[in-house]
Amino acid sequence: MCGIVGIVGKSNINQALYDALTVLQHRGQDAAGMVTSKNGRLFLRKDNGLVRDVFRTRHMKELIGNVGIGHIRYPTAGSSSSAEAQPFYVNSPYGITLAHNGNLTNVEQLAKEIYQSDLRHVNTNSDSEVLLNVFAHELSVCGKLQPGKEDVFAAVSRVHQRCRGGYAVVSMITGYGVLGFRDPNGIRPIVFGQRHTDDGVEYMIASESVALDVLGFTLIRDLAPGEAVYITEDGQLHTRQCAANPVLNPCIFEHVYLARPDSIIDGVSVYKARLRMGEKLADKILRERPDHDIDVVIPIPDTSRTSALELANRLGVKYREGFVKNRYIGRTFIMPGQAERKKSVRQKLNAIELEFRGKNVMLVDDSIVRGTTCKQIIQMAREAGAKNVYFCSAAPAVRYQNVYGIDMPSVHELIAHNRSTEEVAQLIGADWLLYQDLEDLVESVQGGKIQIDQFDCAVFNGEYVTGDIDAEYLQRIENERNDLSLIAEQVSQATIGLHNSEAD
Repeated sequence: MCGIVGIVGKSNINQALYDALTVLQHRGQDAAGMVTSKNGRLFLRKDNGLVRDVFRTRHMKELIGNVGIGHIRYPTAGSSSSAEAQPFYVNSPYGITLAHNGNLTNVEQLAKEIYQSDLRHVNTNSDSEVLLNVFAHELSVCGKLQPGKEDVFAAVSRVHQRCRGGYAVVSMITGYGVLGFRDPNGIRPIVFGQRHTDDGVEYMIASESVALDVLGFTLIRDLAPGEAVYITEDGQLHTRQCAANPVLNPCIFEHVYLARPDSIIDGVSVYKARLRMGEKLADKILRERPDHDIDVVIPIPDTSRTSALELANRLGVKYREGFVKNRYIGRTFIMPGQAERKKSVRQKLNAIELEFRGKNVMLVDDSIVRGTTCKQIIQMAREAGAKNVYFCSAAPAVRYQNVYGIDMPSVHELIAHNRSTEEVAQLIGADWLLYQDLEDLVESVQGGKIQIDQFDCAVFNGEYVTGDIDAEYLQRIENERNDLSLIAEQVSQATIGLHNSEAD
C-alpha cells in the first residue's frame, strides 16, 4: 500500500507533486520521493520520512520541470531503508524512472530473468526495481531512437505477460512522457484526470481521486485492469488496453481501511461504502441481539467514524467521540514494526472519561488485524469506567496473508487465524465481539457506476485472485518475514547497546 502520482503540466509541477503526495500521505509514512524532468535532465529527491520532512525549500528549488512523478512508501518487513525509497531510475533505454504500488508475486523468477536473460543489474531487494527493469527491457525491444505510443503500449503488454501480482505504476520516460498502468486484475487503484489552465490542459495520474480533487483536477476515470495511459510531454493523452484477459478484482481492503473516505475507487464512493458497512453491522446486531443494552457507540478514530455514525443512527443509539487523537502520531497499522505499533497506541489516543463512565459501550473499528491496538483501546475504555465494552469490526475476520502489497505476510501475526470469534473476544478483552459478514461487506462496496462482480478478499477468505498462490509460496514469504524481523530486532538491540555504551 503506497501512494503514486504523475503529472504532465504546462509549468513547474514540483509544488503540485508535493501537494499530491501530502494528500496521499495516509498511504505510507516511511519514505517519500519525486523526480522531475526539464530539457532531458532529471532532478531527483527521495529519502525516509514524511513528505514535509523529505522535501525542504532547498530541495524544491532544484526539482524543476513541467513533468514528473512521485511516491510515498509504506514498508513491508525488511524494506524500511532509504535505499528502497522510490522512484527508481535506469538510464537505458532513454532514462526511465518508475514508482509502484503493490507487490509482484513472481519477483524471484523475474530477478533471475533480468540477470540471466535481460543482462540487467538490480541493486535493492525491492520488487519495484525489478518491475522497472522488466519494463525498461521490454521498451528497449523496439530498438528506436524515439519511442512512440505504440512502442510504449507494446512494452506494457509484455510486462503484463511476465509479471504477476498486484501493481499500479507511474513511470516517466525522459523527454517523452508519463505512463500509468494497472495489473490485469485491477487489484491496486489508479485514476487519471485533467485540469484546464491558461496555457492549456494538464494531466495527472494518482492512486486516489482525492489527490486530483485537492489540486483542482477533474477525474476522468479509473484505469481499467490491464489498461495503460500515456501522456506525452506536449500534452497528448493516449489509452490502450494492454492485457489479454483482464478481469476487475479490486482490493476490498481499500474501502475498509486504506483509502480516504473522500476518494472514489472504481466508481464507488469510499464514504458511501463505509456508510453501508455501518448499516449492515447494525442489522447484524439487531438480528443477533434485538434486546441489546448498548448505551453509546464510539468510533476508534479515524477510519471507522463513517461506519460507526451510520450504525448508531440505525440502532437509535447515541453516537459520541470518546477518544481524542494525537494528530502527530502516524497510522499504527502501517508502522514498520510490532514494537512501534504497541508503543504508539497510547501516545495516539486518549479516552474522554465522561463518555465511558458507567456505560455499556460499543466500540467500532474498521478491522482487527493483529489485535494489538484494539486490546489496548478496550483496556483504556475499562480504565475510563465503562461498565461493559463491546467491540465490532466493519470488516470480517482477517485470517489470511496478503500478498498484493499490504503488510500481512505472516498468519501468526493475525489474531483471528485459526481462532473463533469468541476466542478473539477473550484475547482482546471484549465482552462481546461482532464481525461484519463477508457477503455484507461485498454488498456494501458494490453499487457504483462500474459493475464489480468480484473483489480481492484474500485476507478474509484465502482466495487469491491471481491464481498463482499456493501453500509453498505462503510459507516461503512467511519464513522470509520471520528472518527479516529477526535481523531487524538484532540491529535494533545492537543500536540500543551502542547508545547505552556511549552514554556510559
